Amino acid sequence: MSILILIPARKGSKRIPNKNLKILGDKPLIQWTFDIAKQINPGEEILVSTDSDEIRKLAIAQGILCPWLRPDELATDFATSVEVAIHSIEWYENNIKQIKGVLLLQPTSPFRNIDDLKKGIEIFNNHPGTSVIGVSPALNHPQWTFRIQDGHLDPFLDFAGLKTRSQDLEPAYCINGSFYLISPNLLKMHNSFFLNDSLALVSVREETKIDIDTYSDWEIAENFIKSGKNLEINF
Repeated sequence: MSILILIPARKGSKRIPNKNLKILGDKPLIQWTFDIAKQINPGEEILVSTDSDEIRKLAIAQGILCPWLRPDELATDFATSVEVAIHSIEWYENNIKQIKGVLLLQPTSPFRNIDDLKKGIEIFNNHPGTSVIGVSPALNHPQWTFRIQDGHLDPFLDFAGLKTRSQDLEPAYCINGSFYLISPNLLKMHNSFFLNDSLALVSVREETKIDIDTYSDWEIAENFIKSGKNLEINF
């Protein structure tokens, strides 16, 4: 059985209107994900879940499967990626074929590397009983982060960690939003991509951490493209 590559792309976006079709560099934001998805494996089908006619037309023009517009209840601010993924899986398995995994690629993470993606799929193929999640080294170490209680700093972990030199801190990682891979059965069973034994797809590339949610994120992405480094990411 194959892996279904799922690209969720809602037209609504409060922070950046029509974000997925906004031009980043020389192409729409979602095109970055289309381009990298096509390189993964010719045998893996790509499915787009969207409520946008324009995104649907863009996908179909490139031979990407987009057979319907997303139901209204899955096109709200409250709809989750898990709900969207399960809806897509059920349609695909009922109408096309059974799959062993669903790989969620969010358009808001445009700067993926094909070697990283293939490594993540290899991890999953070797360990199909759990999920694989994309992570990057954390910018701020949890040992040095705080909550504020009545105006006072309160460490999330403990005060002892504040005495640890940065070079002695245990490596910490954060979710980068670039890669989520799990079997359909596990996703439905746990209603989450995150399991107690999820495996990590670690990317040390700085650009992988760029997850576009605000205009500041968009500026960071544009500056990265202007640096010329993007040429070595996808092609």
